[in-house]
Amino acid sequence: MAVSPGLNEVVTTTLRNRSGKLADNVSRNNALLNRLRERGKVKTFAGGRSIVQEIEYAMNGTYRRYSGYEVLNIAPSDVMTAAEFPIRQAAVAVSISGLEMLQNSGKEAVIDLLESRIGNAERTFMNSLSSDIYSDGTASGQITGLQALIANSPGSGTIGGIDRGTWQFWRNISFSAVSDGGAAVTSANVQSYMNRVAIQLVRGNDGPDLIVADNNYYRLYLESLQAIQRVTDERTAAAGFAALKYYGAGRSIDVVLDGGFQGFSTDPGGVGGAPTDRMYFLNTNYIHYRPHRDRNMVPLDPDRFSVNQDAMVKLIGWAGNMTLSNARLQGVLRA
Repeated sequence: MAVSPGLNEVVTTTLRNRSGKLADNVSRNNALLNRLRERGKVKTFAGGRSIVQEIEYAMNGTYRRYSGYEVLNIAPSDVMTAAEFPIRQAAVAVSISGLEMLQNSGKEAVIDLLESRIGNAERTFMNSLSSDIYSDGTASGQITGLQALIANSPGSGTIGGIDRGTWQFWRNISFSAVSDGGAAVTSANVQSYMNRVAIQLVRGNDGPDLIVADNNYYRLYLESLQAIQRVTDERTAAAGFAALKYYGAGRSIDVVLDGGFQGFSTDPGGVGGAPTDRMYFLNTNYIHYRPHRDRNMVPLDPDRFSVNQDAMVKLIGWAGNMTLSNARLQGVLRA
């Protein structure tokens, strides 16, 4: 292959210089990941067979009222357990043929060609991983998305190795507008339904801090507000998300649109946003984005050369998963 001997280094350096930016942009491309990054809930892991998430699942059973010399309860309390989530992997390839290297001779020209392909690979990674954040995790190798972590039917299924049918503490709140509320969501009843979900998710000063909605439910909530009551959140909006505020259950909660162009099932790009007719009430203290520290949007070594083609391929790889440490304080409003 008649190309400069330093070309491999040019390709690799170009990718490595952008890998950190790509990892950061993925979080900024998704309202939930953006909030988790702000709250320090993007935590890498170093290795192991799976990703282990510690859980407090019970109260300490030794609390006892007493007087004087009454005997106190000093029995050990089993209050901690852990959920195990599989390590998922994803990759995007950036390739360049020998002819393209010759046609784009010189480092600057090669970098120009690579920039366009790497930019496309970055957007592909950001959109696809953001879509997986809302998935049910059933596609082969897919991460455990919100539809799995915060289920429509939380009384069944196993998440993180814990059977929800057996353990009530591992069940989120699910409110069906039609079945539980008596009618489909409209601009007239959406706030009432939101109230009915939110008040079930408050524990002292702990409660939801983010509501993520698809196009339909975000629009209905928007239409339910009179112009003078419409309050936007400048901080969230500045991050690139259409944002409103919800005041209820004793707190102020950001309501963000994570749909937009990608929020339609007919999205021509094949990458959807939040699921249709869904509004997630999230307590991001207990939702975690866990990439591997050595595989967080980084170029994979060594370089791949085809044995029967005049071409070189570089892979951008990621490994990790979404995890949950408290299901009971999460909720979903659905059709």
